[in-house]
Amino acid sequence: MKKTLVSALTTALVVGAASTTFAAANPFSDVPADHWAYDAVAQLAQDGVITGYADSTYKGNNKITRYEMAVMVARAMAKSQNVTVSGNDKALLDKLAAEFGDELNNLGVRVANLEKNADKVKWNGKAEYDFKRTNTEGQSAAKDRHDDVNKVLFRLEPSAEVNSNWHVNARLDATVAHLERDADVDSKGEGDNGSVKLKRIWAQGDYTNFSTKLGKFAPIDDDSIFDTTFSGAEVSFGKALKLTAGAGRINNSDADADDVANYQYAGLGYDFGKLSLGADYHHLNTKSGLDYTAKDSADNHVAYSNNPNTDEANIWLAKGAYTFDKNWAVNGYYAENHDADYYKKAAAAELDYKGAQDENKGTWGAWVAYRHLGNNVDLFNTYDAIDAGQKGWEIGANYTPFKNVVAVARYGKNKDLHTDVKSDRIFGQVNFLF
Repeated sequence: MKKTLVSALTTALVVGAASTTFAAANPFSDVPADHWAYDAVAQLAQDGVITGYADSTYKGNNKITRYEMAVMVARAMAKSQNVTVSGNDKALLDKLAAEFGDELNNLGVRVANLEKNADKVKWNGKAEYDFKRTNTEGQSAAKDRHDDVNKVLFRLEPSAEVNSNWHVNARLDATVAHLERDADVDSKGEGDNGSVKLKRIWAQGDYTNFSTKLGKFAPIDDDSIFDTTFSGAEVSFGKALKLTAGAGRINNSDADADDVANYQYAGLGYDFGKLSLGADYHHLNTKSGLDYTAKDSADNHVAYSNNPNTDEANIWLAKGAYTFDKNWAVNGYYAENHDADYYKKAAAAELDYKGAQDENKGTWGAWVAYRHLGNNVDLFNTYDAIDAGQKGWEIGANYTPFKNVVAVARYGKNKDLHTDVKSDRIFGQVNFLF
C-alpha cells in the first residue's frame, strides 16, 4: 500500500472521529509541513497514538506495506494500554485495528475487543428510477392501449452487529410511483402513489454450518415465484449441501390486513461448483374467500374449487444453474401448485452473457429468457418485463457507466394465459448504489 493511501485512510478517519485538529511540531521528518495530511499525522503523533519507524521517521517517500502499517498500529495498541487515550483517538485506533486485523493476528496481536466496537452499524442502500411502458393489444372494437409507470425508490439497508455471530438487519423503502394510461381508454388512469415502509427487519445468527433468522424477511425462491416477505423463523444447515426450512405468517400485500395465511417452506440445495441444483416446497393456507386464490379477467375465482372451504397452495419447485465459463451461464426452474385447477404451472429458462458489476466501470451483460408464469403458482412475481398470468420472451442488458451506477433495460413480448391477449413491455432502470 502506498503511503498516500494510508494517509488518505488516516485523514478520513480522523476527520470523522475528531471535531478539531491542530498543528504541532512534526515528529516525522519526511512528511513536509505543507502536506495535506500534516495536521492529521501531527495530531496522532502528539497524542502518542501513532509512532513511526525506529528513527522516528514516517518514510513518506517510500511505499509502505500493510504489514508495516500493522506494526505501527500494534505499537499504538500496546502504548494505549499504558497511557490514557482520548475517545476520538480510541475510535480511530479501533477502526485501524479492524482494517488491519488479519495482519495484526499474524503478528500475534489480539484485536477481537477492538473489532467488536468498530463499525457496529453499516449502511447500504440505493436510489432507483424505473420506467415501464406496457402496450396491450385491443380486443374486437377496442383500441390498443398503453400504460406508463414511473417510479422512484430510495432504499436504506442497515446492518447492526450484536456480537461475532449475530446481526440485526433491516430494509426501509420510500417509494413514489406515477401511473399514466392512454387518455382515450381510461381518463381516470393518472395518479401518484407514495409510501414509506419498513419492508424487512430480522435478527440473523451465523455459525459454522448453521444459520438462523428471526423476524420479517424474504423466504427462499424470492428470485422467482416468492418475491415477498413473511414474519417468522428460518434455519439452515450445511454449506455445499444445504437444507433450509422456515415457518410463519404471510400477508398478501395487495389485499386487506386481515388477509393473512399460514406459511411454511423447505428447500434442499447442492453446489457442485459450476453446477447447482435445488428442490423446494411452499405451503400456504388461509380462510375461504380471501385473495390467495387467483382470479380471471372477470374477477372470478378460478382455482381451488376442489376445496371451497379453504384457500390452500402446495407448491413444488425444482431449479438448476450451470456456469460454462466466465462469460456464459444458464439457469432455470419448474414449479407446480397441485391444489390449483388452472394456471398451476410456472417455468423459466435463461441464458446469460457476462453481467454488469457494481464496482467495475464499463462492465456489462445481456440475457435472453422464456417464462411461463401461471398465476396460481407464481404468487409473488419478481419479473419486470413479464407478469404473473403471462407467458413470453424477454431480452435484456445491463451496464455500469460509472462505479456503483448500473443501468438496466428489458423488453418482454407476452401473451395472457387466460385471454390470449398479446402485449409487450419496455422496462428501464437506473440504480445508484451506496
